[in-house]
Amino acid sequence: MQSRAKILGHPAHSTLIVFPLGLLATGVVFDIIYLMTDSPSFLTVAYWMIAAGIIGGLVAAPFGLIDWLAIPSHTRAKFIGLVHGVGNLIVLLLFIGSWWLRRNIDFPGAWAFVLSFAGLALVLITGWLGGELVDRLGVGVDDDADLNAPNSLSKRLTH
Repeated sequence: MQSRAKILGHPAHSTLIVFPLGLLATGVVFDIIYLMTDSPSFLTVAYWMIAAGIIGGLVAAPFGLIDWLAIPSHTRAKFIGLVHGVGNLIVLLLFIGSWWLRRNIDFPGAWAFVLSFAGLALVLITGWLGGELVDRLGVGVDDDADLNAPNSLSKRLTH
């Protein structure tokens, strides 16, 4: 099935999602650099990377929802899309919590780091699920998508 939401002929969600993924991951990288160097400028950069990543995620999410609503019910793709979407909602909530705790730029506290690191760990899973949707099941890119293709880790071929 082709994507229902497109930008200049390309699936909008998969086009837009690269920005928040990169920004949120970069925020965590700057957290790690801060923890290694104790230089507060890295906290400031992490704060703004996370803020931009949250905004990007909020922009990309509705396009993913539009595509998910178009997936036929009772398919593996519909279930994976649901887990992917709910997981990414949790990712955004974790990063929003981390960002909120950073209001005091001097030192955000351990929970800000815990939330951002947990968000990054979860996004590795939800990102893989997104890849499964596009690369294995063909959601958003292939009119002849196999919406019930086996898991890519199963080594079974798709139709």
